[in-house]
Amino acid sequence: MTLRQVRLGTGLVLFGYVLTHLLNHALGNISLAALDAGLAVASAIWLNPVCLPVLYIALTGHLLLGLYALYERRYFRWRGSDVAQLVLGLAVPLLLINHIVATRIAFSTEGLEKGYAQQLYVFWVASPQNGVMQAALLILAWVHGCLGLFFWLRLKPRFSAAGPWLLAGAVLVPVLALLGFVQGGRSIAVLAQDPAWRADALKPIHVGLPEQAARLRTIRDALLTSYALAIAIVVIARGLRTLTEMRHGTIRINYPGGRVVRVPRGTSVLEASQRHNIPHASVCGGRGRCSTCRVRVCDGDGVRSLPAPSKAELAVLNRIGATPGIRLACQLKPIRDLAVTPLFPPRRPQARRAEPAQSSEERFIVAMFVDLRGSTQLAEERLPYDTVFIINRFLGTVGDAVREAGGSVNQLLGDGMLALFGLQTDRVSGARQALQAVDFISEHVAGLNRLLAADLGQTLRYGIGLHAGMAIVGEMGDHADTRFAALGDTVNVASRLEGMTKSLGCVALVSEAVYEAAQVDVPALQRIVLKGRCAALKVMLVDQL
Repeated sequence: MTLRQVRLGTGLVLFGYVLTHLLNHALGNISLAALDAGLAVASAIWLNPVCLPVLYIALTGHLLLGLYALYERRYFRWRGSDVAQLVLGLAVPLLLINHIVATRIAFSTEGLEKGYAQQLYVFWVASPQNGVMQAALLILAWVHGCLGLFFWLRLKPRFSAAGPWLLAGAVLVPVLALLGFVQGGRSIAVLAQDPAWRADALKPIHVGLPEQAARLRTIRDALLTSYALAIAIVVIARGLRTLTEMRHGTIRINYPGGRVVRVPRGTSVLEASQRHNIPHASVCGGRGRCSTCRVRVCDGDGVRSLPAPSKAELAVLNRIGATPGIRLACQLKPIRDLAVTPLFPPRRPQARRAEPAQSSEERFIVAMFVDLRGSTQLAEERLPYDTVFIINRFLGTVGDAVREAGGSVNQLLGDGMLALFGLQTDRVSGARQALQAVDFISEHVAGLNRLLAADLGQTLRYGIGLHAGMAIVGEMGDHADTRFAALGDTVNVASRLEGMTKSLGCVALVSEAVYEAAQVDVPALQRIVLKGRCAALKVMLVDQL
């Protein structure tokens, strides 16, 4: 059990509670009676002898882990999403304390039985500023929880398919909850004009006597003071840590190319890279959930003097079959000088596509399909983060080669892509650019294999299908999703040619039409029959194995 798993588990419990709470608020769009009925169901779920202790433990544990995250993380080029999640997590208790004291603690210590009627009366009639705070609490808690879920699920295999539905729910749930909150408040504001309703709803058994309210305020102030004191202790501890690090000196970390940086002891290698603007791969953001930040410690003595890996780091290293001297940069906090070599090159930002936005038209193109072979085996032998990282590196490398030759990436298809040539040039230039792209892809992928050779343990292999002809190109789609695409037999033939490269034992199949368009003589062509076509097609087998 790691801290990350504890944080995830406690966060899921709290997210479930918040979701239940928001769905209950949404019933306000129906009636006040529906609100009270939903509250009875929610109380049966969460306030029973089994779930209530779990909820309190999750709340306390998640809060303590948030304070620990504030202490542990150094502010070295934090991403905006990381800052938002931490700030929201620390802000929620400030708003939550007042609500907990007014409901659960009021019931536990003073026996006050408050329902939606009493709470909505406070929020909409007696103290509207508390209503604003309650709405802010709903939004902050929900956004914090959704960010946590996103960080957890974003690289799960089915996240890309489920993502739009999850986003719709993330938007719809709080909107319905706030609308229900408003509708319930309006209903209470109308009822509050009736003296008989106020006399019944605001009995001492519901809202308490003045001395009871004073005791609850004392509890609330004590909790707020304790929370503020806890944050102050964390900030002071961070300052003491900085002073201690300065007193104990710094260490030097040597990177390839002669780059040397000096950082305080206790700084992770990944933090050192980020602090000194050294590009360093890290798909999971330094959470120890992937191995893309891993480094090889180049100094033999340095390996023996390294701190022992934690159980979480050791689990990842064992999963990838790491040899001695391989460590996760985000988890390794050296105590002496050492030299490291990052094993995965960082991702570079993808260039924007240079495709024209225009209405559909028929024109000559050269279509190229490129597909990574053995991706299923790659996924079986590695962590999901590593598989995604490697596939992205492959697609980025091929995309760079295509753009360097003069083409454009039209579609990304899992572990492959469709590239188009001739959109910006005449047919001769487009066909020649496509042929040149085959060579560029070979060179670029060979370079990528050299970079990953020491750690990947295998060579990335691929297949290419290339065909030329007329196709319909332009913006296609519905009113909500329109993108540039190419349709027609030319694209279909290129896809089938790529599919046959494996069975024919070659890297690329280039049709005769491409060479004719490029006005290039070919010494020898072979006839093949594609699936679903009667006529044979003349092709060139490139780099036959």
